Amino acid sequence: MTPAPTTPPAPVPPDDRTRLLNATHHDPHGVLGAHPTHGGIAFRTWRPYAQHVSVTTRDGLRAELHDDGDGFFTALLQLREIPPEYELEITYAETTQRIADSYALLPSLGDLDLHLMAEGRHEQLWTALGAHPMEHQGIQGTRFTVWAPNARGIRVVGTFNYWDGAAHSMRSLGSSGVWELFVPDIGEGELYKFEITRPDGSKTMRADPLATRTEVPPANSSVIHASHHTWQDEAWLEHRAARPAHTSPFSVYEVHLSSWRPGLSYRQLAEQLPAYVSDLGFTHVEFLPVAEHPFGGSWGYQVTGFYAPTARLGTPDDFKHLIDTLHQAGIGVLMDWVPAHFPRDDWALAEFDGKPLYEHEDPLRAAHPDWGTLEFDYGRKEVRNFLVANALYWCQEFHIDGLRVDAVASMLYLDYSREDGQWTPNRFGGRENLDAVAFLQEMNATLYRRVPGVVTIAEESTAWDGVTRATHHEGPAGFGGLGFGLKWNMGWMHDSLDYMSHEPVHRKFHHNEMTFSMVYAYSENYVLPISHDEVVHGKRSLVSKMPGDWWQQRANHRAYLAFMWAHPGKQLLFMGQEFAQGAEWSEAHGPDWWLLDPAYGAEPDHRGVRDLVRDLNARYRAAPALWERDTDPTGFSWIAGDASEDNVFAFLRHASDGTPLLSVSNFSPVVRHDYRLGVPDDTPAWHEILNTDNARYGGGDVTNRDPIKPDAASLHLTLPPLSTIWLTRTADGA
Repeated sequence: MTPAPTTPPAPVPPDDRTRLLNATHHDPHGVLGAHPTHGGIAFRTWRPYAQHVSVTTRDGLRAELHDDGDGFFTALLQLREIPPEYELEITYAETTQRIADSYALLPSLGDLDLHLMAEGRHEQLWTALGAHPMEHQGIQGTRFTVWAPNARGIRVVGTFNYWDGAAHSMRSLGSSGVWELFVPDIGEGELYKFEITRPDGSKTMRADPLATRTEVPPANSSVIHASHHTWQDEAWLEHRAARPAHTSPFSVYEVHLSSWRPGLSYRQLAEQLPAYVSDLGFTHVEFLPVAEHPFGGSWGYQVTGFYAPTARLGTPDDFKHLIDTLHQAGIGVLMDWVPAHFPRDDWALAEFDGKPLYEHEDPLRAAHPDWGTLEFDYGRKEVRNFLVANALYWCQEFHIDGLRVDAVASMLYLDYSREDGQWTPNRFGGRENLDAVAFLQEMNATLYRRVPGVVTIAEESTAWDGVTRATHHEGPAGFGGLGFGLKWNMGWMHDSLDYMSHEPVHRKFHHNEMTFSMVYAYSENYVLPISHDEVVHGKRSLVSKMPGDWWQQRANHRAYLAFMWAHPGKQLLFMGQEFAQGAEWSEAHGPDWWLLDPAYGAEPDHRGVRDLVRDLNARYRAAPALWERDTDPTGFSWIAGDASEDNVFAFLRHASDGTPLLSVSNFSPVVRHDYRLGVPDDTPAWHEILNTDNARYGGGDVTNRDPIKPDAASLHLTLPPLSTIWLTRTADGA
């Protein structure tokens, strides 16, 4: 190589040197790299632990830089212009590296990205922030970007620099609050964090808020990741967009992935879960939160990695494979999403850059009173952008079909779980969190606009008006609707489970608990949830909530499920309840699959309940009366809603073409012979298509085997004990 004509030092100015050493420099690119100056081109680099550093150019020039101490190496070369491509040759004690100079490169993030982030409208934020392997100015490497407006300086640290960020100081991109650095020659699989200098000069090591992959907990570093999954679910997505959830079959199997079959990875789950769910006939699965979380005992509801599926079960592409496999099996995938709060771990979001950033600056507004966590500041546009983009991320990048939004009530009310003096009214003097309302409206409107066929579901436990009303339709309280597609019907769940927990002799005093839901059944678009929350922490499993001996408990369990499947609304059932597991769920060991082992003496009891669930889903799918008019009051009519002395409930469901289905529940432990029900006179005969007392389900086999003809608009039925029967005017689906 040709040596440079002269290579005198070109020292870093003292102030810049101090700020770089203290990790408080906002523009290291303005000092390091190559810069025209009097007498030529000044080359400067900061490489602690290096013994020698040289500059080499494409045309064969080579110049050794002067060691200025503290890891700084500089030289002034008598050149007229900066070489278009130059590299640094860095010699350490045991190795020599030859790399492009990060500080010779232009910003790798565009002005449009910065503009959209400044507006809080970057709907694909994950493409702009985080770590992205890419080519920049003809060089392969990884772009790092992070939003930290209060930081005095930021360095990237990781396995590629032995967790010493001196050589990788980031630059601040104007007033955006975004810091950026392109690091050549590193890519997928490297671990990294951001070393942030706080306003007070102290330092903190933080995981990337936009990391798409993480280490396996309890380790908490971020991992550089690029997806290589090739989707094969085009037919599913096209089908999904063509059919609204409200007028379609929608029965959900709720799953905690880590404990469904403990020890299985995403790819191993893909071999078993789709087949199991398909066999039982559920239309969807719903995963408890999948985003990365440090404490497994939170079941995923305390998230630290909002853009990364938990590494406990595999890589992000492994998770995509699971979803893809479910879609190819004709099963939709819902996911619990947690924008209500985040934990206080000092390596995650809490006071991320030394000041409240993602959380509200008012400590009373920031602290979540129930879970010891922090609430998001929904009034800050960048935080809203982070969350809205996160909802889109899961649906666009992972083809998630719907988000069940956790703890919506805690977001909507300023006084949620707070006493007087612990909260401040909104600008109108009310208790509504106006910022949270605006966020939820924006999230729903954006998601429905950008992802055809997606559905959002609110876990909202109050009587907030318009949870599933369109955002542009104003209600009596002056608010537009929140814009959700569906809402969990917590009132139905609490009332009906309370009714079922009573001994049959006392149920007549609680009859209204089973009928009251129809007073408000069409005020929102509902899901009927028997979820994980109802089978943990001393609440007992579903079958164990039922009174009586083991036979009666199972009979109650079966009758209740059939009542639930016939009731207006979509259905959700948590894993283990489909085969009447007697024990509460525990994330440590999951469902008691051994109950279905043929070698176990009571296996037929549990298999019978599972067979019922399979038949419920099959009959349900085949009967449009049970789902076409779920949100239309004309799709339901009582036949017997006041038979409290008999513990009997009977109602009709109507399909769009008028085809009826009659559901009759007898929640008393006696057979009711020749039970008379008034029915429409336009049906010549009724056929029993489902009976929870069937012997194959573990019942006493008291059935109506022959077609039943009405007598003067009255139907005379035999009602089995603790049972639900379904009848139609044809034998279709029998």
